Amino acid sequence: MAGTGSGLIDRTSERESLDRLLNDASGGVSRVVVLRGEAGVGKTALLRHLVDRTPDWCVLTSVGVESEMELAYSGLHQLCAPLLGALDRLPAPQRTALATVFGLSDGPPPDRFLVGLATLSLLADAADQQPLLCLVDDAQWLDQASAQILAFVARRVLAERLALVCAARTGTDVLPGLPDLTVGGLADADAHALLGLSLPGVLDTAVRDRIVAEARGNPLALLELPRTWRTADLAGGFGVPDGAPLIGRIQDSYARRLRELPPETQLLVLVAAAEPLGDPGLLHDAAHTLGVDLAATAPAVDAGLLQVGARVRFAHPLVRSAAYQIASAAERQRAHRALADATDVGTDPDRRAWHRARAAPGPDEEVAAELQQSASRARSRGGSAAAAAFLTRATELTPDRSTRARRALDAAFAAVDAGAFDAARALLPVCTVVPVDAWHEARIDLLRSQLAFASSRGKEAIPLLLTAARRLEPLDLEMARATYLDALVAAVIGSRLNDGVGPAEVAKAVRAAPRPSGGPSSGDLLLDAFCALVEEREDAVGTCRDALAALRSDPEPKLRHLWESTILAIALWDDESWDAVSERHIRLARETGALGELPFMLGSRVHFLGYCGDLSAAAALVAEEHSVVEATGSGGPAPYGALCVAAWQGRDRDARELLGIARRVATASDEGTGVALTECWHALLRNGLGEYEAAFTAAARATEDPSEFATQCWGLPELIEAAARTGRADVAADALERLTERTTASGSRWARGLEARCRALVTGSEEDYRGRSTSWAGPVPAPTRLAPICCMGSGCAGRAAGATLGAS
Repeated sequence: MAGTGSGLIDRTSERESLDRLLNDASGGVSRVVVLRGEAGVGKTALLRHLVDRTPDWCVLTSVGVESEMELAYSGLHQLCAPLLGALDRLPAPQRTALATVFGLSDGPPPDRFLVGLATLSLLADAADQQPLLCLVDDAQWLDQASAQILAFVARRVLAERLALVCAARTGTDVLPGLPDLTVGGLADADAHALLGLSLPGVLDTAVRDRIVAEARGNPLALLELPRTWRTADLAGGFGVPDGAPLIGRIQDSYARRLRELPPETQLLVLVAAAEPLGDPGLLHDAAHTLGVDLAATAPAVDAGLLQVGARVRFAHPLVRSAAYQIASAAERQRAHRALADATDVGTDPDRRAWHRARAAPGPDEEVAAELQQSASRARSRGGSAAAAAFLTRATELTPDRSTRARRALDAAFAAVDAGAFDAARALLPVCTVVPVDAWHEARIDLLRSQLAFASSRGKEAIPLLLTAARRLEPLDLEMARATYLDALVAAVIGSRLNDGVGPAEVAKAVRAAPRPSGGPSSGDLLLDAFCALVEEREDAVGTCRDALAALRSDPEPKLRHLWESTILAIALWDDESWDAVSERHIRLARETGALGELPFMLGSRVHFLGYCGDLSAAAALVAEEHSVVEATGSGGPAPYGALCVAAWQGRDRDARELLGIARRVATASDEGTGVALTECWHALLRNGLGEYEAAFTAAARATEDPSEFATQCWGLPELIEAAARTGRADVAADALERLTERTTASGSRWARGLEARCRALVTGSEEDYRGRSTSWAGPVPAPTRLAPICCMGSGCAGRAAGATLGAS
């Protein structure tokens, strides 16, 4: 699988070969290789692997550009431009030759042999200073002059600390005669793993197998093509390839070739396109139902568009999409009807129901009811997206208006779980077209509030959530209290940007609501814990710990509760619970395809991994969060995770860009704690870079509102450091006092270590730091009160050894 830090799937042999090349070059034995493979197979990723492995080398890069193929020496200029300051060290004839071809001086065109010698001398001189890595991507598009010079250099380097690696597509004759390394497609197991990265959530096994088969191990196809398809189409195979837009000339070309086939061949190709499993037996039975001989597929096979063997496989996923899109509605219905008749109702009732639904020309209650029954089974195969797909189609086929409204509401909630918020909004008018009953109306309020929370975490969602909670009280008290909890968390998140209902008002509404008659559930304990935090009650610590223990032992917790419970873990500086709960939430969200929940917990987990120092794993989760947002088409949360990683790594330029994006998104979605959180990470970055004035300004902004949980928990350590290092002793002492109140209440080793580190900064006393650090070995006094210090899963700047999770 991926090598450490490489980000590559498999490629073990290729990476080993390239690593040997680097080892030889670093030892003074020059090495040259040309990576050859089809477009998208991963050549560029291997070049990036080389860059990652050579942080202390001089790295020169060039990329062939098709539009510059007629510009002599354009590729060579890209490669050598960083070294032109060393031209004066070359012999005069060589210096003049390079200066002329690069346009630095006038003169007649120099002899190309002299240009080659000059390039060789320039690179060898650079390699004398430090090991040199020259990378050329898309070499098939190099101008002829540059390609000739590079080939000249490649054949003459010998005892320099130099490695030259080029990447070129197969089928081109660029750089002939040089050592090459063929980059082929991924093995099936690795292709499955890569597909899992580009399609987060649950995917039907048979559908996954077909995509992998048609991609033929090409990483680009596995990563990029599925992004043009709807999540519901792929989730359980209960979809059709009409969600993909036509992709330019490639698919138009396939469409023209398909139209040239005989009518019976086109019909069978359409059946194959409508059947997501690639099952030749099913295709045979459907062909029999249609009265067509399976041999009619031969023209498509001869044209290279289709293969019929152990699996029915298209030459490219776009062929399948084109075959479906060029068919008329009546032809599609005929194909799905044949597939429904050919599908065994006993072994695969859900797929049969789906084909029946696609074959239905209009409303059909029998089919709609069958789809509704299939929805829960489909959820286990394709997650929430599959359930939403079944319920949405059931809604479309339902003739009775009241029944249609109920099914539309169920479909909308499934879409919210899947992160398909636009699809849920589109269903809302259908839910409200006729009055149904009080339960239905209360659920509509809940749906509206959840959609509001998806776009605005703060002030817009809070009153809607409260309204829904009050309506639900006499109907479903457990759901009502869960909705109150969502309202309270939304009020906490809104903080400084919330000019409406605040956390205190929501906590008051919770106290006025009925309590459960039996023993409290884990959700009830979680709600009580948040109220205790907001109201700064004496029993806050114990209440929070009880809630965390209950959530960790609950065999079937609500996903949202797991995310919300991480706030308590952070409030207590309880790294063990933070780790356990966040890991469990991510695992369950992946298993159930609840992509609406996943981005929030991925962000929280990124911050946890930042404290553990595992920034590679944190970066991987940032990439997964990005892919989830792409897959669902939702805006997602602000890029707090990416900003966190950039700040911890000290990547100033990247962090500045992410900081601006995070501020804009947080402000637009009314995330007050998000705005403060960006200032926390900004302060962490500035402190890490030694820019303490800028850090002080950011930390002061982060902590300016004492009622905000995030800024008090994560911003105070940054403020203490920046104030101490800029001579603001009074500010540092005041911030330390505020922090100590919270760390003492928590009593965890993480909290006490953070306090010790901050106290040492303020007092300048190593002994003070040592004394407090070693005091962990003794019993921790039982805390009595915990001020509100939590956040929505962010982090702070406990960078000293005593403040890291490892100290726990």
